[in-house]
Amino acid sequence: MSEKKTLIELKDVAKHYNKGGETVRAVDGINQKIPTTGMVAIVGPSGSGKSTLLHIIGAMDRPTRGEVIVAGKTLNGLPERELTGFRRKTVGFVFQTFNLIPNLTALENVMLPMEFNEVPKPDRVQRGKSLLERLGLEQRLKHRPNELSGGEMQRVAIARALANNPPLILADEPTGNLDSQAGQMIYELLKQISNERTVVVVTHAEALAQRADTVLHIKDGRLEQNG
Repeated sequence: MSEKKTLIELKDVAKHYNKGGETVRAVDGINQKIPTTGMVAIVGPSGSGKSTLLHIIGAMDRPTRGEVIVAGKTLNGLPERELTGFRRKTVGFVFQTFNLIPNLTALENVMLPMEFNEVPKPDRVQRGKSLLERLGLEQRLKHRPNELSGGEMQRVAIARALANNPPLILADEPTGNLDSQAGQMIYELLKQISNERTVVVVTHAEALAQRADTVLHIKDGRLEQNG
């Protein structure tokens, strides 16, 4: 069986900052390769550097040192404009708090990333509807976030993350604001999606993380073991 290609490569990646005169090593010398498909779970206690590492992979934060290569592109030193273009084309984000725009419908929220990528409106509508139908929300296209349950809002957020068909989905505690049943459904959806692209999930839930293809345990900014 041939080895999977690498989508993400981290070389001695660190993120340090000063707090009250002390150096905080949020991420401290991480080396890791992540393949082009499958689910990777990053687990660890609060303050261990999980979200910081996710933000560095998604070009929302710059490392203090080290090299970050995603989809063949070295992110270090890229100007902000190029990083913005990289995020739009390469990464879909799913957040614990959903981050949906409250005055837009479910369909409009999903169409928004495609608008930034200048996808023609008929194509945006067609793909938005298709994604929401795939996630079981065909009856919720015109509903606004305050008319949806937590699980439905997170499914809209996942559809939005998939809108531009990125090779990478980054999910930061995606089940953290959901009850256990809705959380299970979201995790199953992300697992299915990982069959066709890379999904990296930050989670406190060890039981959920164990269903990932790879588990990265992080503590004090360092990887402890790879599962």
